[in-house]
Amino acid sequence: MLHEKINNLNFEKLPYAYDALEPYIDAQTMELHYSKHHNGYFNKLQNAAKGTEVENMTLNDVFKNISKYPKGIRNNGGGHFNHNLFWSVMGPDKGGQPSGKLMEAINKHFGSFDEFKEKFEKAALGRFGSGWAWLIVKDDKSIAITDTPNQDNPLMDVVDENGMPILGIDVWEHAYYLKYQNRRPEYVSAFWNVVNWEEVSRRYEELI
Repeated sequence: MLHEKINNLNFEKLPYAYDALEPYIDAQTMELHYSKHHNGYFNKLQNAAKGTEVENMTLNDVFKNISKYPKGIRNNGGGHFNHNLFWSVMGPDKGGQPSGKLMEAINKHFGSFDEFKEKFEKAALGRFGSGWAWLIVKDDKSIAITDTPNQDNPLMDVVDENGMPILGIDVWEHAYYLKYQNRRPEYVSAFWNVVNWEEVSRRYEELI
């Protein structure tokens, strides 16, 4: 998706049923999040890009120079990419811990998996207002935790720390409010039960 022209992008099917992540993420939230919020970002991106140079560009190239483009491209392009990643790094009957090269990198950079989780949760809880927390792979192949506001992501030229995101958590209220209300810490803690570490590891190993 990142390397496809924007006018060739598709609104991809959710890879599992709306209720597949219960009890951690409820079916009503998933349906609204995917079919209303994410679909809205996709449609608005297509409308904003139509008739401009952007429609024949890839998201990757747009993100690299996002500061040059209108907010409609930035917000909705980010919203589409971010949500596609979010859905793919979760799944039913997941959770646990990573293994292999990703676990080695986590232990090397953060000391332990528990320390990584603590720092990731701190980023997710410390993001004021709406936004995302990320695990990224930087150009030097090291990994890092970062967070971004709104629908920005670490591929954009407007963020403090760049890298390829391989894990992300959406901390906009629409991602959790129906079930958790204002209890963002409970939502962030529950997220670990649905992380698809096989997919996160696959993404990591493609980059190193």
